[in-house]
Amino acid sequence: MLKNFINEFKKFAMRGNVIDMAVGIIIGAAFGKIVDSLVKDVIMPPLGLLLGKVDFTNMFFVLKNGALANPPYETLEAAQKAGAITINVGVFINVMISFVIVAFAVFILIKAVNKIQAAMDKDKKDEAPKTRTCPYCCSVISVNATKCPNCTSAVKKVKADSAPAPAPAKSSKVKPKKKA
Repeated sequence: MLKNFINEFKKFAMRGNVIDMAVGIIIGAAFGKIVDSLVKDVIMPPLGLLLGKVDFTNMFFVLKNGALANPPYETLEAAQKAGAITINVGVFINVMISFVIVAFAVFILIKAVNKIQAAMDKDKKDEAPKTRTCPYCCSVISVNATKCPNCTSAVKKVKADSAPAPAPAKSSKVKPKKKA
């Protein structure tokens, strides 16, 4: 029973989409760290300088003073060490900027994938059909066929790039019986 469970798990884990998902999660985590560093180390320092030397990571409001030390707290870390309860506005701003950057990167990626997919779909539509329908028995036959392999009817050969030949019209007229 345990052996069957392990074999079933191996089969599940080795599917292509599970491995693709795992790779995506790993790359996503690494990309998230890069974006966090971009926001904290590259974007926010010049923005803080433009706004009057504000360090966004230390932008917080104290809801309740800490038991270990009295305010004012110079940094968020000092407030947290003192046991103060804070609302961390600067950290939230950094996370929001990181989210916008990641969302934009995903948007660009999806847009590129959609463009590639549309080009592939266009190529498929531009291909000449390789099969057609027999006008007599409605089975699928080669576009180059001159005789249906299923009903053995003679069919007109059509060019590979032209539309399949239409089915012959069936007569709906009933012939009157001759009087004897």
